[in-house]
Amino acid sequence: MGWNSWDCFGVSVTEDDIKANADYVAKHLKQYGWEYIVVDLCWFAPDANTDNYKKFGLHQLTDEYGRLIPDPVKFPSSSGGAGFKPLADYVHNLGLKFGIHIMRGIPWQAAENDLPIKGCDATAGHIAQPVDVCLWYANMYGVNLTRDGGQQYYDSLAELYASWDVDLIKADDMNSWDGEGNHEPYHTDEIEALAKAIDKAGRPVTLSLSPGAARVCNAAHLRRHANMWRISFDFWDEWESLQKQFDRCALWAPYIQQGHWPDADMLPLGRIGIRGEVGDARFTNFTEPEQYTLMTLWCIFRSPLMFGGHLPESDELSLRLITNPEVIAVNQASSNNRQVSRDETSVVWMAECLESGDPYVAVFNVSDVDAEIEVDLSSLRLSGNWTVRDLWKRQTLGDVSQNLVANVQGHGAAMYRLSPTAS
Repeated sequence: MGWNSWDCFGVSVTEDDIKANADYVAKHLKQYGWEYIVVDLCWFAPDANTDNYKKFGLHQLTDEYGRLIPDPVKFPSSSGGAGFKPLADYVHNLGLKFGIHIMRGIPWQAAENDLPIKGCDATAGHIAQPVDVCLWYANMYGVNLTRDGGQQYYDSLAELYASWDVDLIKADDMNSWDGEGNHEPYHTDEIEALAKAIDKAGRPVTLSLSPGAARVCNAAHLRRHANMWRISFDFWDEWESLQKQFDRCALWAPYIQQGHWPDADMLPLGRIGIRGEVGDARFTNFTEPEQYTLMTLWCIFRSPLMFGGHLPESDELSLRLITNPEVIAVNQASSNNRQVSRDETSVVWMAECLESGDPYVAVFNVSDVDAEIEVDLSSLRLSGNWTVRDLWKRQTLGDVSQNLVANVQGHGAAMYRLSPTAS
């Protein structure tokens, strides 16, 4: 659980932006379990903007070993070779954790200047593969792991990030990608190289792989080498996109494992697009019922929760959605999460509370009109009498024995905890 800069600041995030959101998390959200602060793409590129960052030739700052380093204009505390260590210290002093986004491979400048690789005699030109570039960010070359220096380059990256006290690495262009009508492969060698390097560096790090969609044929490999992996390409504030996540979450639910999470992507809620990748500055385009559907699905699926909006400008609804301890408990401490049924108008999910075994039931109305949705308890393999707790309203509703009836707005959701009725 945490905050990521992408949805609101895109490729132009600054140190002030990071600190403002870190301060907000520490003051208002840490008590609910929100803890990570993640700097997304282009912290190393002084001139990056939405129009130019995907094109080859972007100016990127590196050290003498071809490793990307923060732009000291965007991140003044990184001046003098300090890197992200001062900013990480700031975040840690708030009782939070610090993360960064990285791109697969080695910067094109390092390869063309044939810079040395730390820890060996190889050079960047020897390990770089100019024909292997990201389809949407052309400024990194793939690394040839069959050559001497390939693993050492990734070792040097992990060593650098450990010296900065980084707690999370979002490694992009590693996972398979199916965005914009393209298909980019799963990068097995470089995933393994980064995971091995992180282990060698000795600092505990959460490894998140992007973009997506991950494929279930890689599930075992993903669980061996990563902690989080995206199951879709970038998710934005559109109802059609949210509808598609139901199938993806249902597909990946059997592969959830403690410490290894299929990731439905960030939460484009609150104030987004300030200097972002998609659209103008706005409060999320999701309607209120759709926002409840988003949070309910992410929680019953146990997706990692990364808030995308600029927190100091959060609206009241956003704060209600991310500070409900009973809903967050479903995300953090449930098991056997699964889709039970789906038809043209409704979807039902179920899970069990880790501590008590009490069933959690989520009911989604995917139609355009308000509806009364009846869930036969026998379809959930439940019998006897149950006391129903509405988790969003934080109210106990009464007892049921045959049917759970939910009145749900169009595009909306409800979520309940069922406890055995006391005799």
